[in-house]
Amino acid sequence: MSKDCKDDKAKKNQLNIQLDENIANGTYSNLVIINHSSTEFMLDFVSVMPGVPKSKVKSRMILAPQHAKRLLSALSENIRRYESANGEIKDDQKQHQNIPMNFGPTGEA
Repeated sequence: MSKDCKDDKAKKNQLNIQLDENIANGTYSNLVIINHSSTEFMLDFVSVMPGVPKSKVKSRMILAPQHAKRLLSALSENIRRYESANGEIKDDQKQHQNIPMNFGPTGEA
């Protein structure tokens, strides 16, 4: 196979992803509520502020189970790289004990 043919094939398989300015700014979240069914995982991103008893879901992502598993793998790999460069990420479990988790069958991250 010629080099030009390989280059054309690579360009054909390339994904063009656009990032709108309002999305590029991001949304802060310090709590993720996770639900799942047999066909999808739902991740609700929340920003909980100290002293404020009420919070709203800021963003919801719905993933197929296969994509959720790939996200877990990619996030694990990125955390490994981060800790390799910056040291271990400390997780203070006491900080999370003040957040009531009575949302039903969920997980938290």
